[in-house]
Amino acid sequence: MKKIRILILLSAVLILAGCGNGGSAASSDTAVSSETSSQDTSAQTADQSQAAEPQQGENTSAQAEISKEQALETALKDAEVSSDQAYNIKIETDGDNSIPIYDIEFETDYGDYDYEIAIHGGKIVGADYEVEEEWVRQQNGQAVTTEEAKNIVADKVSGVSADEIQVQEESEDGEKRYEGRLQYDSIVYEFEMDAATGIIFDWNADLRM
Repeated sequence: MKKIRILILLSAVLILAGCGNGGSAASSDTAVSSETSSQDTSAQTADQSQAAEPQQGENTSAQAEISKEQALETALKDAEVSSDQAYNIKIETDGDNSIPIYDIEFETDYGDYDYEIAIHGGKIVGADYEVEEEWVRQQNGQAVTTEEAKNIVADKVSGVSADEIQVQEESEDGEKRYEGRLQYDSIVYEFEMDAATGIIFDWNADLRM
């Protein structure tokens, strides 16, 4: 009888020990599961943060808007006209190929000028002017070759190479001139230049989208 009680007690002890190990294993599994879940959540949050951040080199803001005064300054500089030479200045807000622009007109004693300047960024998207050839011949200048004529235009149009410019020599009333054409950055340029001075007396830039 005593042996039977001892066996019963031993069985109970073994059962209790087994339950204790099972509980520990369950707690361990729960801890591992919780840790894994926490890591997954952290990784997901990090991925979302990276997705929200702009990539390097991505333009995150629109081009700055320029004033009418800045647009006029750009036009005068391109035309090589000083502010005291220009008069009858008109500046209006308009649009060209869905691009908001300043339409700028002004006069000088020797020519009329019309410019279109993008309100955002200040890029020249259109230009049309013609200077009196008689005035041009009165200016001090140096005769230029065809290659030098290309370089003058390349300096005027930022980013273009002289090799992209088409120039041919013409003559009218015994006066040599260069006529040329260029297409760059969606704008077609056509011009006439006095060969004796290197002065551009007829210039047209037309945006074609």
